[in-house]
Parts: sequence; structure tokens; C-alpha cells
Amino acid sequence: MIIDSHQHFWKYNPKKHAWIDDSMSVIQRDFLPSDLQPVYAENGVDGCVAVQADQTLEETDFLLELAHKNDFIKGVVGWIDFRSVAVEHDLEKYASDKKLKGYRHIVQGEEDHNFLLQPDFSNGISKLEKYNTVYDILIFPHQLGATLEFVKKFPNQKFVIDHMAKPYIKNGYYEGWAVLMKEIAKYENVSCKLSGMITEADYHHWTPEQIHPYMELVLSSFGPDRCMYGSDWPVCLIAGNYSQVLQLTTNYINTLSATEQNAIMGQNAVTFYDL
Repeated sequence: MIIDSHQHFWKYNPKKHAWIDDSMSVIQRDFLPSDLQPVYAENGVDGCVAVQADQTLEETDFLLELAHKNDFIKGVVGWIDFRSVAVEHDLEKYASDKKLKGYRHIVQGEEDHNFLLQPDFSNGISKLEKYNTVYDILIFPHQLGATLEFVKKFPNQKFVIDHMAKPYIKNGYYEGWAVLMKEIAKYENVSCKLSGMITEADYHHWTPEQIHPYMELVLSSFGPDRCMYGSDWPVCLIAGNYSQVLQLTTNYINTLSATEQNAIMGQNAVTFYDL
């Protein structure tokens, strides 16, 4: 069983999706379930978790609507404003929807390096545990210090780091990222997605060998029981096709036991997101 723990859908809007600049022109269009289904059929993928790409409640509703119409979308990671006084109202609103599995904020886009530690944001996160809902951490490496303090504050909250915290693979930077990732991995309530890797390398000249040291650090630190495969489709199309992304992970983990491989490629996502 293969479960893709991280992919996106959108109806492209140049203003709303301003982060998709001209270097990413290949994804400046709509991406919907009808685009992804044949890709999954070709690659033997059984299902996925759709993750928010826009910070609105409308985005959460859009993804949930797609999930209810398409059985292969097993769960949704949506968005609510954790800084809002209405946070509990919003959590209550989505609590009854069986496809809503978690939430995410685009922390990588926040100028404050310590955004995760802001009191109003932390207050919102503190409400999650009651609803048995997970939280996806989307950050850049310079935000790892705040992330370490953040996960310490919530020992009973299930977290997952998206895209291995986006290490600067293209520039070969490793040590600072590695030190903090190892520290964060000591907290057993934190998992990590083997996702978003080829787009952190050189779009046109990346090789698996350049990416392997980063994968090795994550696998050795978090262990096979806290790592999960994700494609980051359609963003991955900037630097490669779906098969290349899938094979990057499957080829790398092929020396692990069958049980460990199955965990990384699907079972960990099922368990983590309660799919």
C-alpha cells in the first residue's frame, strides 16, 4: 500500500497563488483530482492526504469537498487561524468532518523567525489535542530553533515536519540544519515527511546522490516508524515527474526490511493521520 502523505489541489489564481513565480510556470494552472488520479494509477499509489496551499477557511472547505467526492483522497490538512479568538469555534465546526485530519499554517512565509512561539498562536495550538487533530509544521531551516522550543511546549500534540524543513540542498548547506533536526527528532511526538526534496535542489540538475545525505539524517534521527513518503505534487513537477519523486524514496529505502518500507510508504501516514 502506498499513501502519498502530502499533495495539493488548486484552481490557479495569479493573485492568490503569487508564490508560484515564473520559474514555476509549469504549475501556473489548475490541478484537480482528475489530473492526479491517472498519475496514481500509473504509479501504484492507493491514496493521499491533501494539504492546504492557501490560508483561508474557503481553502479548507474546498479540499474537504474534493475529499468527499473522491475516495482516494483519504484525508485533508486544512487551515484555520490559530491566532483568532474564534479558533475554538472553527475547530468545533470541522470536528465532525471525518476527512479533516489536521491543520497547517504557512510559517515559512512569516517574517518573524519565532512566529511559532507567539502567545496567540501557541494558545490556538493548545486547543488541538482535545480534538485529536494533528499539526503539519511548514518551515525553513532558519526557523528550526523556534520549532524545537515549540514542540517541547506540546509533548502530547502530534506534529509532522513537512519537506524535512526544506534544507538548502541546492547550496549544499547541511550542518546547521542537521544539528537541529536531530534535536527535534528526540521528541517522539514529532514525525517527518520525506517530501519536497527535489525542489530544494537544483530544479534542472539534481541527482539522488545530492539528496541522500539529507534523507539519511532524517531516517537515522526519526527512525522508519516516524517518517512518511510524500510527493508534494504538483509542486514537484517544477523539478521532475511523479515517478522520479516516488523512486527517489523507494530506491533509497530498499535496503530496509519490508515492514519498515511499508511503514514509510503508507502505514505511518495511515496511523499518524488516522486515515
